[in-house]
Amino acid sequence: QVQLVESGGGLVQPGGSLRLSCAASGFTFSSYAMSWYRQAPGKEREWVATILGDGGITMFADAVKGRFTISRDNAKNTVFLQMNSLKPDDTAVYYCYAKIWRVFWGQGTQVTVSS
Repeated sequence: QVQLVESGGGLVQPGGSLRLSCAASGFTFSSYAMSWYRQAPGKEREWVATILGDGGITMFADAVKGRFTISRDNAKNTVFLQMNSLKPDDTAVYYCYAKIWRVFWGQGTQVTVSS
């Protein structure tokens, strides 16, 4: 069965960095685009970034462009989200997303940016 397992969240000060990981299984990882979404308290879930299957094309929401990068290791079935210059507004639960024959979500990992 398809599984997406995020890790790497935590508490970081403004201006700091975190690297999230999403380990995928149950499908041909390299054939599918992978995305990250986030949901802040009291807000709707929003798209953050996407990387295509071969890693050649990446896309970012305006709110994170220039600060976040997305990458993948197809040999390890893992997608990463490198988050730099973090702001308090980046505080949210971050979710890994894949659309295979339907949409799949990971369980989420909490990122808190606070001094």
